[in-house]
Amino acid sequence: MIQGTGSFVGKSMLVAGLCRILKQDGYKVAPFKAQNMALNSFVTQEGGEMGRAQVVQAEAAGLAPHVDMNPILLKPNTDIGAQVIIQGRVFANMNAGEYHPFKKKALTAVLESYGRLSQRYQVIMIEGAGSPAEINLREGDIANMGMAEAADAPVLLVGDIDKGGVFASLVGTLELLSIEERERIKGFIINKFRGDLSLLTPGLEFLENKTGLPVLGVIPYLKDLYLPEEDGVALEKIDSKGERQVNIAVLYLPHISNFTDFDPLEHEPGVNLRYVQPGQKIEDADVVILPGSKNTIEDLLFLKKEGYADEILRLRRSGKTVIGICGGFQMLGKTVRDPLGTETSLGEIEGLGLLNVETILQREKMTFQVKAFPLDGPMLDRQEPLLGYEIHMGETQRGTSHPPAFKIIERLNQKVEIEDGAISADGQVWGTYIHGLFDNDGFRRCFIDSLRKNKGLLWGNRSGGFDYKAFKEQEYDKLAAVLRKELDMARIYRIIGISPPP
Repeated sequence: MIQGTGSFVGKSMLVAGLCRILKQDGYKVAPFKAQNMALNSFVTQEGGEMGRAQVVQAEAAGLAPHVDMNPILLKPNTDIGAQVIIQGRVFANMNAGEYHPFKKKALTAVLESYGRLSQRYQVIMIEGAGSPAEINLREGDIANMGMAEAADAPVLLVGDIDKGGVFASLVGTLELLSIEERERIKGFIINKFRGDLSLLTPGLEFLENKTGLPVLGVIPYLKDLYLPEEDGVALEKIDSKGERQVNIAVLYLPHISNFTDFDPLEHEPGVNLRYVQPGQKIEDADVVILPGSKNTIEDLLFLKKEGYADEILRLRRSGKTVIGICGGFQMLGKTVRDPLGTETSLGEIEGLGLLNVETILQREKMTFQVKAFPLDGPMLDRQEPLLGYEIHMGETQRGTSHPPAFKIIERLNQKVEIEDGAISADGQVWGTYIHGLFDNDGFRRCFIDSLRKNKGLLWGNRSGGFDYKAFKEQEYDKLAAVLRKELDMARIYRIIGISPPP
């Protein structure tokens, strides 16, 4: 089990890299995180919802993601509450006070999922959550030492030196654990180191003498490694490959979700992808994207209050492209209603009015993997079906003035014919419920070509893009190579209790 001195110290990355190493070495390995709180989620082949970090780890292990890898998913929808998803299905909305006593019941699902994985795989790489030293949450813990005890797993403790205070964090974490918990920790990993390693040596020697535990490796700060982020994005992504760029602005909403939809756009030549943080201006973007949201009505109010709604309408009038994905699609319509109080008590709000659609939020969440084709507009490319997934609580009715943007031909491996989304007459405004569209190489290049054409730039050379799936595989291999170099893998194999490769 990989535990950390806090959040964002590199637990997810290390589990992904170790999964790739074990796969390369011939072991059947699977990732596992008992409880994950995340903004981004994914829908499995079976239609279950799980956290994106375990999807990345599954890909690194060469596996199809499954909800047993993340049996409890918490999706924040207010400052104090979250949607609780158990083994891929929505269970309830709870605040922190309600969820804490519920963890004892949640443990049943956690152990069921872990047991199924244990029967199928030789090694389970478990990721902790936050820190095991959160003593106020220790009772009924299912995410850190409680899970380590249930699985009888040895623990490696990770600290982030880039934040400062890594030695205090590692020693302090040990001090706050019980004797039995400390005995589970078999070594340290220090992550995100910059500079001359020889200057760190006295600190490493002190740490080992102080605790009696080995430092199993020091991982450098990996600036050039790409892994999809689960909960945070860089404030600005700039492409300097050419002077005449395509500028894409994604609004970083207060309740943003599934912003991994836009990761592939970062790596396309000539594309500048920027997340517009609260307080920043959209400026003169070529396209504005409204992403998914865990609270559509609250985020729509935010757009109006902060002046973003007016900016979007101004850009639309000037001929720029406006896109909405899932909750963003709902915001582009005439109204969004929440009669059951699914997300808010506000009931109803007027949308941006750029598409002739109306949305009503429902009690049940719809989660599907899908195949689809574009029906109209600049993305029209029928060479092969698009792969994606749906996660939404709303049902959207389309008026006669705006046709559907996509036709879904398959849901959960069942043939269907479902019209999705809507598109304006000039093709410059469109929305959809389908996540993951830009993972499709042909669609992404066609979309970027349409933006280049609008700017009078050279377009039509789709071979200039890149293979996103192959790119991710290269990054997993790159991560594994770094970890092999910097970690004492022979010792880690002994801690796991398996034989290293010849």
